Amino acid sequence: MPYLNEAETLGICIEKAQKSLRELDIAGEVIIADNCSTDGSQDIATRMGTRVVPIVAKGYGSALMGGILAARGVYIIMGDADDSYNFSNLGKAGRSASSSPATGKHDLGSRIS
Repeated sequence: MPYLNEAETLGICIEKAQKSLRELDIAGEVIIADNCSTDGSQDIATRMGTRVVPIVAKGYGSALMGGILAARGVYIIMGDADDSYNFSNLGKAGRSASSSPATGKHDLGSRIS
């Protein structure tokens, strides 16, 4: 999850993502790509057991790519930390994915609702 100063919604997003991983019996991690937040949201993410990756290069794209590159898994599910993506419905994302030559990882583009 790339983010910048999303303390108000970050915890909700993390909770939904973690719950979906448990319910779908997926061994995964939730990565928070912090783009230099100043609202203490890093503490929320750490308390909730996520891995916070500091991204010093400014911008949404930098945070997104930094999080993807830091991921340890083969498949990536990305969503913003403003609760505009429904992490409760990860099962609807399906099984099809494409391979990214830039990262060697797989991604699926879908705005799940």
